[in-house]
Amino acid sequence: MVIINGKEEPGAAGALLSDWLASSGRPTERVAVEKNGEIVPRALYGKTRLEDGDRVEIVSFVGGG
Repeated sequence: MVIINGKEEPGAAGALLSDWLASSGRPTERVAVEKNGEIVPRALYGKTRLEDGDRVEIVSFVGGG
């Protein structure tokens, strides 16, 4: 089971990070991702596979003033 932002995400294990982000409707250009305590560079989203036991935190950037 993969834990994303504190919630179990069934079906996330085995998916590429980029694919999971796309399927969840999160634009990759406006998020920062931490996997197991380490920041994942955006260039590696398409090469980073989510695995059983991973803990992922996703932060979305918003603009405003």
